Amino acid sequence: MTESAAPITIVLADDHPVVRHGLRLLLEAQPEFQVIGETGDGLEAVRLVQRLNPKILIVDVSMPGLNGLDVARQVKQISLDTHVIILSMHATESFVLEALKSGVTGYILKDSALTDLVPAMRDVAAGKRFLSSKVSEQAIDLFIAVSNQEHATGHDTLTDREREVFQLVVEGLTNARIGKRLFISPRTVESHRRTMMHKLGLNNRMELLAYAVKRGIISVEQPPAEDLKEPGPAGGHKK
Repeated sequence: MTESAAPITIVLADDHPVVRHGLRLLLEAQPEFQVIGETGDGLEAVRLVQRLNPKILIVDVSMPGLNGLDVARQVKQISLDTHVIILSMHATESFVLEALKSGVTGYILKDSALTDLVPAMRDVAAGKRFLSSKVSEQAIDLFIAVSNQEHATGHDTLTDREREVFQLVVEGLTNARIGKRLFISPRTVESHRRTMMHKLGLNNRMELLAYAVKRGIISVEQPPAEDLKEPGPAGGHKK
């Protein structure tokens, strides 16, 4: 980077402070990069992008508040200037395809982040797509071609608000607590929740959890930490 060139601004989003610290050290060792914000929450990541308008957002797939893929989807809608790089443990083409459909420009496997992150940053900042070497570019192109011929899945039809409710239900929050996080009433939460479940073809919260694990939004090793009770027949907990 020349002395007159503006730095590539970055927001980091990962729910592990140690990981964020390591990423910051790695990036700021390069003079062309500048970390201008960081968070451990997906909803806050979207707000930071809206407020700071960074050149690049680096976000983990598994995030509280809002998962990384839905963060990428919202960022694509609010900021045409911000490119998204996903950090993930999943190397399967289906996960990478889902990320690309969500609007990400870079997909980095966590186990290769030390070697891939800096070149990925440079490629993405230049408007190029970057995928970790363990991910087959040819296979991704094939998946994209197939995807373009398919009808939208239930998840594709979810609105941003329904995706937010989806994430927080998976995390085990009650309707009341979700309402407080999203600044809406518990009754409105329940309405979004019913619509979301209908679109996904799911009947109860256990099916929803299994669906979230399958999509990589949560892991089997890290189940939701909040209230695990099923909602009652009226659609939820007492308000």
